[in-house]
Amino acid sequence: MNQLAQDSFTPFPGISAQVYCRADFEAVRDIVYDIAGIVLPPGKATLVYSRLAPLVRDSGQQTFSRYIDFIRTDADARRKTINALTTNHTFFYRESHHFEHLAEEVRPMLLDKIRSRQPVRVWSSACSTGEELYSLAMTLLGPDKAGARPFLEGDLAILATDLADHAVAGAKAATYPYEALKDVPAELKNAWVKREGDQAIIAPELCRKVHVKRLNLLGDWPIRKQFDVIFCRNVMIYFDQPTKDRLVARLADQLLPGGHLYIGHSERVAGPAQTQLTLVGSTIYRKGRM
Repeated sequence: MNQLAQDSFTPFPGISAQVYCRADFEAVRDIVYDIAGIVLPPGKATLVYSRLAPLVRDSGQQTFSRYIDFIRTDADARRKTINALTTNHTFFYRESHHFEHLAEEVRPMLLDKIRSRQPVRVWSSACSTGEELYSLAMTLLGPDKAGARPFLEGDLAILATDLADHAVAGAKAATYPYEALKDVPAELKNAWVKREGDQAIIAPELCRKVHVKRLNLLGDWPIRKQFDVIFCRNVMIYFDQPTKDRLVARLADQLLPGGHLYIGHSERVAGPAQTQLTLVGSTIYRKGRM
């Protein structure tokens, strides 16, 4: 790109290139990719400006160039930058066929397992603000509290992780507008949700089985045990293909033999993980060959 084109890069009319230029966007793009694996194409330059401009102002750095120098050496500011650039669009019972498969095909096997005093481990690996997490947890426990007793009293642990601090806080709060649960089957809401006015509060006995943590999927995983079920949905769409392939291979390694991986509707398993995972439903994979 020639110097004139670079100098004329302005995401908004009236924004000086001294405040935000193409080189600033590219520096942010590289930092975000290195830390979180998120790919920011040139079309996201305006989004980067709009989301980071408040942080630039609050930091007192005045220009994006100075702010970028600042976040290179300040871990807290760097973390806030990543938080600002993550997307947390989600809703309850999204891609309902996954929960139907979990209820009909996987839950009976896990119920047998927990009744035989074996541990059951589930991971919502990009849980965002918790809508997927609690859809999953309610589905696993089922509509009958008495029938859920083996899970509630047995060695069940549901791990939920996300990179963004505000997403982790939302998942821990376990409180949502009641209307947000409109797609959740009524029998599950009746069993596991308390309504207070316009708010829905997830049942505390369910929450006691849930552990919400901050985790970068591209970093180290301080996880010792393998899982029966992993949900990793609609996060790989932000990654390039090599990053997707590495992540899916790690997820496959983290599954128990016979365990299930659920991914997003526009995502596919490719790379080394194909030797470990068998497609058993729409974007549903089982570890091992049938």
